Amino acid sequence: MILPTNRLIIWTGIIFIPFSIFVAVVQPSVALIMSIFAALFIIMVIIDAFLSTGRLDGIGIELPEIVRFSKGREGEIPVRILNKGNLLKKIDIAFPLPPELISSSTEKTIELPHDNELSSITWPCRALKRGRAFMTQCYVRVASPLTFWSYRKRMAVQSEIRVYPDLFREKKDITFLFQNRGLGVHSQRLIGKGRDFEQLREYSPGDSYEDIHWKATAKRQYPVTKVFQVERTQEVYIIMDASRMSNRLVNGSKEDKNANSETLTVIEKFITSALIMGLVTERIGDLFGFVAFSNKIERFVRAKRGKGHFNALRDALYTLQPVKASPDFSELITFISLRIRHRALLIFMTSLDDPVLADNFIERISVLSRKHLIIVNNLNAGDVKPVFASPDASTTEDVYRNLGRHMIHQNLKTLEKRLKKRGVGFVLLDNDKMNTQLISQYLNIKQKQQL
Repeated sequence: MILPTNRLIIWTGIIFIPFSIFVAVVQPSVALIMSIFAALFIIMVIIDAFLSTGRLDGIGIELPEIVRFSKGREGEIPVRILNKGNLLKKIDIAFPLPPELISSSTEKTIELPHDNELSSITWPCRALKRGRAFMTQCYVRVASPLTFWSYRKRMAVQSEIRVYPDLFREKKDITFLFQNRGLGVHSQRLIGKGRDFEQLREYSPGDSYEDIHWKATAKRQYPVTKVFQVERTQEVYIIMDASRMSNRLVNGSKEDKNANSETLTVIEKFITSALIMGLVTERIGDLFGFVAFSNKIERFVRAKRGKGHFNALRDALYTLQPVKASPDFSELITFISLRIRHRALLIFMTSLDDPVLADNFIERISVLSRKHLIIVNNLNAGDVKPVFASPDASTTEDVYRNLGRHMIHQNLKTLEKRLKKRGVGFVLLDNDKMNTQLISQYLNIKQKQQL
């Protein structure tokens, strides 16, 4: 596409308007001479336009195949420019960014080097929304030799933009847990004798009768004792609710107040906490996996460990979005029973504020609680608390709102008692302390060897 520049418009006005008035009013006899000058100018402009059409044939734009960002943080997109033959000195580049990214500059003027056909720049951007997007085109513009025209060309590029949850802000609140004195197998005082069988040995005075291996004793004709060791590597799973309940807004969170990009939802907190738990279990030495569910199983990653496994977790979670459907706990429990065969710690992150969903969950959770250790975490997304815990009730509307929160709080307390009878723990998580509470649950279980 060829477009006129401001220079062409100015020179057209300078040549045609004053001289047309001069020829028509003052000296009509010189009309032929002025017409010749005008014609020469028009021919020059046409030739300049013709020469500008092929100026971008030697220009190529390349982007990385995958560019990774963290939500709410600044990042850069590397751009490589190919200038075959070093024919051009300066070009303008513009990228139509996807809605997930914003940039302070919509286009840039690039000075191309004369001694190298390849050059590179960085395009600063800020990620607004978690997810995946694609950049498929860019626009390049160059001026004509006489700068009367600008030639613009659309070029195809191919780059995948991945916006991950921002773990840096969350890790700052729990930095002490990642230090050697605060986290690690050797720095924890383990309570109990261990549950993992190690070997057999001869009976020693003081050994418990419960530890005697009676079959080996009968075979060898002398007492034999079982020796146990503390089990170091265990399986931990986050069971994440991605149904309609996870699309609710989170009130009073720090990130929601500071970020101007989007409103924080429950599923955003769930995803961030799951990745933080992955880092913690990796440091401890356990295997970590997760299950995301709605009315069906959305994601499943089997428990493993290692840097590559964490990257796989992150890639599986960053595109997860809430589904407009009620959770199907029957489908979930059947799936877990078939796929997770070994005893594991199952940390549920769901919303059981709805009494119907809570009853449905309680009816089916006993199938899993017989084999696995289960903790149910309900995020306090609506500032649920007792009625007298809010001193700011100044209007009738505030009173009714506080009464509604109190009723939900009482229902959750009743739910906690019902789950406790089935051997299932229940915790109402605070918005700002969610990660710390989850990690504390996990460390307490490891210390007491409950798993």
